[in-house]
Amino acid sequence: MQSKILFITPPFTQLNTAYPASAYLKGFLEEHEIAVAHCDLSIELFTSIFTSNFLRAMFREAKALNNFHYPKVSSMKALYISRVDVVIGFLQKENMKTAHQILETGFLPMGHRLEKVNTDITWAVGDLGIIDKAKHYATLFIEEIGDFIQANVDEFFAFTKYAEQIATSASSFDQLDDFLSYQPTLIEECMLDILVEQIEEHQPNLVCFTIPFPGNLFAALRCSQFIKQLFPEISVAFGGGYCNTELRSLKDSRIFEFVDFISLDDGEGPLLKLVRYMEGQVGLDELERTYVLENDLVVYKNKLPNTIYHHKNLPAPNYSGLPYDKFVSFLDVVNPMHRMWTDARWNKMTISHGCYWKQCSFCDVHLDYISNYQNTTAVDLVNKIEKIIKDTGITGFHFVDEAAPPKMLRALSKELIERNLSITWWTNIRFEKTFDAELCQLMAKSGCIAVTGGLEVASDRLLAKMKKGVDIAQVTRVTHNFSEANVMVHAYLMYGFPTQNAQETIDSLEVVRQLFERNCIQSAYWHQFTTTIHSPIGQNPQDFGILITGPEFEGFAQNDLHHKDPQGADHPKYTTGLNLALHNYLNNAGFSQDPSKLV
Repeated sequence: MQSKILFITPPFTQLNTAYPASAYLKGFLEEHEIAVAHCDLSIELFTSIFTSNFLRAMFREAKALNNFHYPKVSSMKALYISRVDVVIGFLQKENMKTAHQILETGFLPMGHRLEKVNTDITWAVGDLGIIDKAKHYATLFIEEIGDFIQANVDEFFAFTKYAEQIATSASSFDQLDDFLSYQPTLIEECMLDILVEQIEEHQPNLVCFTIPFPGNLFAALRCSQFIKQLFPEISVAFGGGYCNTELRSLKDSRIFEFVDFISLDDGEGPLLKLVRYMEGQVGLDELERTYVLENDLVVYKNKLPNTIYHHKNLPAPNYSGLPYDKFVSFLDVVNPMHRMWTDARWNKMTISHGCYWKQCSFCDVHLDYISNYQNTTAVDLVNKIEKIIKDTGITGFHFVDEAAPPKMLRALSKELIERNLSITWWTNIRFEKTFDAELCQLMAKSGCIAVTGGLEVASDRLLAKMKKGVDIAQVTRVTHNFSEANVMVHAYLMYGFPTQNAQETIDSLEVVRQLFERNCIQSAYWHQFTTTIHSPIGQNPQDFGILITGPEFEGFAQNDLHHKDPQGADHPKYTTGLNLALHNYLNNAGFSQDPSKLV
């Protein structure tokens, strides 16, 4: 039997560009003469929902359910229905004529977001400013509809996730199983219609879902449930980041009512063995890093030694076949660095596999995607870049490394310059001393426009405790070097690290304030520390002064842990103040406020 695979990225991931997992695996499997199609069900569903026809059905559904939240949206439903196709078309194509139309008084309904639009934003002069302003207004219009859908039609709906709340920390499969017994919502029915179209078009005998985040799990399960009911002859496999981090202790067999195989870590080896098994060339015990159901028990098949496909030997990701004309560019936050996650098209690829540092105590350093560091050459990377540009027509690249190695960034920059290859790119780094002024300038010359990195707690004591390998002075020098080279910097910030006290939180905010004020960083994001089971902290909590209090593992997912921190402050009470301060700094305001008054 000749295998034919359909890869599906379930709703919802980024809506402005393609998630890379299926493209990587398509490139690999096609080298082994296996037929592969892939579907970004995320963007397919989004562009099916935000149409005039679907909105009519959505308003009828809200009325039938007797739900009347956001009455202002309901009262102007004719305007939302008549404008949505124009707005989506603009967010896909961004032409000037439509931008002017969107900005005309009365064209868009003044709903609960647009009536509060910030009229003090300074837009760029000329066409760029008009496009950006229209994109911002169009984004708020779409978000108003999204608010209405979530409140009245489908509580699970969100723009970059679906039903995340029931997949996060789901130590038991009970709630997922319960919700899967309900009738599909209007949104899910639309998703399943698209799924049927894809299956009928591509005629696969194996459908593979990549599940990068908790917010993709339920949609994948709903789709696989439907496949089992309507196409029982098709096998279903799950893989991706969620499986790799959360399903490593899987015991509950109920998930195998919906899926046949669940693979862990890099997908190339397990998938190739799985295809050969389905073709009758190898037995079940030959599978690698794959869960199956055997005699009603969950069994982990992992034939050793594993077949290893080194990063340097893998082909370029193959993005061909994905609907680049459908992706949309949102502009909800006008900060130029912050908007890069939702605006413009980016080809996603990795420079290296894993992390060259792999010591941070809060990170999943024991898992393959961090611990298994593999490199390649700059020549190989740029060859792949050229192929991807040919496939997609896009010259923007987001290198999605855990931490891009400075030596590779130097070599990559030189190779891009030597070939006179004009691209725009950004990546994630560690703020280490290797990023001196000369390297930052070289990266900028090769097309680098931004970097992201973990400043985390902005406290030297805590940075040492988390084994970041940097201190505040070094971070300041590195971020200054990038900003002097006109490379934007985004800092990931953390609060609530074990033993962090109130004064350290205030001091961290003061460091962040100074970095913004001196233009060393242009963007940042706070998140509250969470212990994970695969991190050094989760595995040795006593070394960090905390007590693990749950949750009790009940056979399904295991990742986030609850903890008590007897020495630390009451961290949740700082959330509002930290985010308010950050909001001000992102808008170049609030620098004169005393951080201690904000938190």
